[in-house]
Amino acid sequence: MRPTLRLFALLLAGISSSPTLAADPVGVRKISVVSPEHDRALAVTVWYPSKGDGEATSIGDNRIFEGSPASKNASLESGRFPLVLLSHGSGSRVEGMAWIAIRLAEAGFVVAGPNHPGTTSGDSTPAATPKIWERAQDLSDIVTALTGEAPWKAAIDTEHIGVLGFSLGGSTAMELAGARADLGAYKRYCEDYPAMMDCIWFRGGRGFADGEQVTVKKLDLDSIDRGRFERSNRDTRITAAVMVDPGLATAFTAGSVKAIDIPVTFINLGSAGQIPVAVLSDALAKQAPNARYAQVNGANHFSFLPDCKPGAAEFLKSVGEPDPICDENSSRTRADIHRELTGIIVSAFEQSLKARR
Repeated sequence: MRPTLRLFALLLAGISSSPTLAADPVGVRKISVVSPEHDRALAVTVWYPSKGDGEATSIGDNRIFEGSPASKNASLESGRFPLVLLSHGSGSRVEGMAWIAIRLAEAGFVVAGPNHPGTTSGDSTPAATPKIWERAQDLSDIVTALTGEAPWKAAIDTEHIGVLGFSLGGSTAMELAGARADLGAYKRYCEDYPAMMDCIWFRGGRGFADGEQVTVKKLDLDSIDRGRFERSNRDTRITAAVMVDPGLATAFTAGSVKAIDIPVTFINLGSAGQIPVAVLSDALAKQAPNARYAQVNGANHFSFLPDCKPGAAEFLKSVGEPDPICDENSSRTRADIHRELTGIIVSAFEQSLKARR
């Protein structure tokens, strides 16, 4: 996903008031996690089973997308829960994953994800996009913080930690699971498929900083730090992973994928023959020894975004948005696709993080 500048002011909205909540709704808190390896703090959202005593809020509500209701700063429910980390797509925000985060928290998981610096709405550049090692470190830092600090330390089952990633976030999840990328393969992919969104982004000469469009140098993939790009980012605390339309799908080495030793689930959005090669992951699922593959027919890459508000598609066209962010498939609504995705994702983590407890 690569939102235009016109959408940034809308997408930056994170939490807004909402008067309606169900009994004992999911709790939500915004926290800051300081990385020992980076001179910056991560803005992290945490969803969790709660006692429902917080302030009624809606996560991710804006002019385009429907928000997801939760209880701000509610008390944690008693018990210990598996942790699921979230990694959003390039140019998006973790608030855009609130719809699935809430379903996971309702199912008994603590769920946490950052807005990745350098690849989030209003703060995104071609040069930062391939730095997958930084994204992986973001999630590892969150695990360290949550498992070492109150009140999360007492609530998280440290033996059962999963990761859910979408698009570039799927690449991040792959890396944490043990996959390693090959820079030469990634360069060949952009040479062979120059019309793919990430390859267009690299040579586009624009980026975003502080919510403003800026002119940047076109990215030469030869300028990427090969050692960091190809290094292992395996975090052995991660015990399961789910990847939805994972980026870099053509660039992971077969040997590293075959060596993944945790349960993994690959999900592609789209019918057969309509899934872009950039994210097609059926071959990866065949390589990984403990993998499951699911294909969601009638979906597309944007189906993982939140439900759009009435009139959003027309509004996006009126402001010149080129991507079909809110276009509905005539045969399936996004809400229907989300129901199928929720079933696959929640089931995958229940089997890999709860069944083994």
